[in-house]
Amino acid sequence: MENPKTIRILVVDDHAVVRSGLSAVLLASDDLELVGEARNGLEAVDLCEKLHPDVVLMDLMMPTMDGTAATRAIRERHPDVQVIALTSFKEDDMVTGALEAGAIGYLLKNVGLDELTAAIRSACAGRPTLAPEAAQALISTVTQPHRPVFDLTEREQEILELLVDGLANRQIAETLYVSESTVKFHVSNIFSKLGVSSRTEAVSRALQDGLVKRG
Repeated sequence: MENPKTIRILVVDDHAVVRSGLSAVLLASDDLELVGEARNGLEAVDLCEKLHPDVVLMDLMMPTMDGTAATRAIRERHPDVQVIALTSFKEDDMVTGALEAGAIGYLLKNVGLDELTAAIRSACAGRPTLAPEAAQALISTVTQPHRPVFDLTEREQEILELLVDGLANRQIAETLYVSESTVKFHVSNIFSKLGVSSRTEAVSRALQDGLVKRG
């Protein structure tokens, strides 16, 4: 019977304790081989050039170059190298960012030994693995309605927030140390960009589409 292929793995994490723990996990499996360790994304990209691993276990929050940027760089240069994001974060934007960058898997650091090794083998075979939390985040991102982009300038955003606070043009002018005619000009632009014709409609649109932070 032919021996299974040894999967070459690069571990990327800015914490030495995490790298050491992952190394111990990999040593317990005959078909997994640790070929290198990197402390940040930049080192990971460099080591991929030199070591040509099969799978990279990639932390996301790191100095110098984060895991998402490193994943994108590695996948662009070495499409045969698979990347599994291994992180403590399960926020929607972290999940979608890593997957869009080319990661084939997304696991949380509390993953069990069996799940991690199975994910590594799946990644090497081109099969994705997502932690339940990551799958839910991905579903939420896909199904939630997309907010329109109104392209307000920084000054228009400031004035819109003051409109929501109920300030009149004169009060806005005094608050921002500009002339009232300048405020009127910006308010007119805001109406145009939001597709409204009154202050009441502008405030309603701002609150409805989350253009201002309340509370």
